[in-house]
Amino acid sequence: MNYSCPMSFKQIDSNVARLTSFIVASLVITYLFYDAVFILYFIAFDFIMRLFITKDSSLFSMSALFIKDMFNIKEKYVDSGSKRLAAYFGLTFVLMLIGAHYFDNRLLTLGIAGVFLTCSLLDVFLDFCLGCKIYFIIKKIYPNFMA
Repeated sequence: MNYSCPMSFKQIDSNVARLTSFIVASLVITYLFYDAVFILYFIAFDFIMRLFITKDSSLFSMSALFIKDMFNIKEKYVDSGSKRLAAYFGLTFVLMLIGAHYFDNRLLTLGIAGVFLTCSLLDVFLDFCLGCKIYFIIKKIYPNFMA
């Protein structure tokens, strides 16, 4: 089982995706400290821009590109379908965090945020994208998934 083979035949710079994930994780941590739900709305809006409009209109993606260029980080291309599925998972986590916030359930909020941050920070620091691994398994079972 080779994880590096392209499944959707579109490529994305993994380092930009990791920087974007770092920005999102930083904002989720900021939300946890200040309990300011508008941060979650901002994150959700950016995920929606990336997933349903164009990633070029995403403030987080533009910021990640700027940081990549500023520090002269080399490009590392990976399958874009897997990162797209990971972004859908991210949007789902943010929407669940918004729901937990309005249910005023701090324990649920911390649990959801803990899982979300674990997934995000695994990608940021260890280049291990859990959403990408799930995508690979789904593509083996359903080859036309997200085609």
